[in-house]
Amino acid sequence: MPVVTLTTDFGTGDYYIGAMKGAILRIAPDTHPIDISHQIPPQDVLAAAFVLRHAAGEFPPGTVHLAVVDPGVGTQRRPLALGADDQLWVGPDNGLFSFILDRDDTRVHHITRRDLYSPRPSSTFHGRDIFAPIAAHLSSGLDLAEVGPPIADPVYLPETTPNKFVERIEGQIIHIDRFGNLVTNIAAADIEPWGTELRIRLGAYLLDGLSQTYADVEAGAPLALIGSVDLLEISVNGGSAAQQLGLDRRDSILIEKNAQR
Repeated sequence: MPVVTLTTDFGTGDYYIGAMKGAILRIAPDTHPIDISHQIPPQDVLAAAFVLRHAAGEFPPGTVHLAVVDPGVGTQRRPLALGADDQLWVGPDNGLFSFILDRDDTRVHHITRRDLYSPRPSSTFHGRDIFAPIAAHLSSGLDLAEVGPPIADPVYLPETTPNKFVERIEGQIIHIDRFGNLVTNIAAADIEPWGTELRIRLGAYLLDGLSQTYADVEAGAPLALIGSVDLLEISVNGGSAAQQLGLDRRDSILIEKNAQR
């Protein structure tokens, strides 16, 4: 059974999600729509990109990921369809797919086939009238190249990757989970060559080295570790790092090599 996932900032109290699923099923009745999240903060493209990246990889090959967090709906921003890692992705060209643009097999196409849209597309609900129909057609076997021409300049969010230098990495916090863990854009592979000999600076706070688990430090103490999605996290054992350290998304983090332990 073909699978189409949905990730939006629409919430669940309105008709939007139901309308999108209906648009999919009208074209591809055998498709199985699955919700990833509809609780993305309104118009927060970075948050949606993070959630989509780390949930999508768990789905089987051939899955179509439909994502709509679209502050520019109705403007000249392009509708996109992408292929990467044996999966397909559909949504607006606003940086939502930044996390998959650096993969070797990524193909990006500008959706221009208006005959695949709903008959009278609204200028304010492209999720139902453009993206859902395209996702449905792709899940039914439409080749990615048939939605429109390839492009080489999709929008990329610079905060999805850190700035790397010989003896330091300048990153930032890109996600805070419900436990208050601060997830950064610094990957395990970025700091792996340094082993545990590193120092982490967050504002006025300093942390030396990495922990393996939250319980490696005393209750209420901060720590740094590599989390479940292979990104550097700052946490507090039994507490909220966001509250205790007073940090938020897009705050800076500095990793220094060869710190004195």
